[in-house]
Amino acid sequence: MKHVSIIALSLALAAGPAFAQEGYRHAEEEIGTVEQIYDGDLLPDLAVSTFRNIDRLFPTRTVPASDNPHPLEPAATPMGDVTAEANDQTYEIDDFVALDSVTGLIVLKDGKVAYEIYQRGNGPDTRWMSMSIAKSVTSTLIGAAIKDGSISGLDALVTDYVPDLAGSAYDGVTVEQILQMSSGVEWDETYTDPDSDRRDLLAAQIAQEPGALMKVMAGLPQAHEPGTAHNYSTGETSVASEIVIGATGKNLADYLAEKIWQPYGMEADAEWWLDAEGGHEIGGSGLSATLRDFARFGQFFLDGGMIDGQSILPDGWTDTAGQPVTLANGETVEYGLMWWPGWTEPSIADKAYLAIGIQGQNIYINPTKNVVIAMTAAQPEPLGKEPLDPLVMFDAIAASFDEE
Repeated sequence: MKHVSIIALSLALAAGPAFAQEGYRHAEEEIGTVEQIYDGDLLPDLAVSTFRNIDRLFPTRTVPASDNPHPLEPAATPMGDVTAEANDQTYEIDDFVALDSVTGLIVLKDGKVAYEIYQRGNGPDTRWMSMSIAKSVTSTLIGAAIKDGSISGLDALVTDYVPDLAGSAYDGVTVEQILQMSSGVEWDETYTDPDSDRRDLLAAQIAQEPGALMKVMAGLPQAHEPGTAHNYSTGETSVASEIVIGATGKNLADYLAEKIWQPYGMEADAEWWLDAEGGHEIGGSGLSATLRDFARFGQFFLDGGMIDGQSILPDGWTDTAGQPVTLANGETVEYGLMWWPGWTEPSIADKAYLAIGIQGQNIYINPTKNVVIAMTAAQPEPLGKEPLDPLVMFDAIAASFDEE
């Protein structure tokens, strides 16, 4: 684990290179600040260097690589030409890469590499920010903790594992409602609004004071009865990470290494932002890893959470976590257990789903076509700057294998 003082943290936010990691070839690049990321205020080159060095923005804890990497062998037949139709136009892969500021794209078909490219100086050794892809990782760790008995089940109460939330609007909220983001607790996720709850949470993260994030969450009012309304909330994922830590007695990086990263065979160290020096991981963002290891995580999930013939997740978890959920009032929500169900006709038909992070990060899983796609990008704003919906291209890539 890296140890960084609050003074050094302030210098890094302003200057960047203070946290340069020895041996990492991008470590001396100029970077911006975390506020610039969320404001959408980075020019393209600075965005690229920042996104592959986010472990210099905050203290992190390392998720150690496996001694036995899971092989990613080349497919016998590489992916052929792919075109996607959208906006009354035809797009090829190179159009998509250019328009959506893609910095890395890998396609696994039947667990083998059918396509892999890097841009803007990235390579297989480049770590890249996940942002909200981390939410899907955190929710998977809750599944693992249920499987090993550390969490009694989806109906367990949040406050059983996060006593700091006792007496708050989270009283009576279940683990399942956290994963669905249906706690009923009020939340404003607007990234670019400095007065939003999301920016309050970011301010608490920047303060680097132990327990500050849960103080933000404990101070929120109730807006709905638990289980009756969905409201996307990065704060809920911070609660989810505290559930895992409270239930297992382990930090997220170590638990991820123990359950998935090492036994499944991730080939590179990952880094995970902390809420304070030596503190707890940020469950909703700040996990940086290589493109290939993001793809391996997707393949692990596609494989049903199986490692060496045994699943580390509850029965049926991977079949349902990425599908729409039904709330207590019968309403169907187009959100899973911190995964996004596909929204295009082909993806719905294939029951495909995604982990998605702002500025263009994606892990796409298509169980019908046995395809996993991982993508990194450096889009100029947190949301709304994708000329081509990545899912349209992902659907086209998956469909292209039907033509072989």
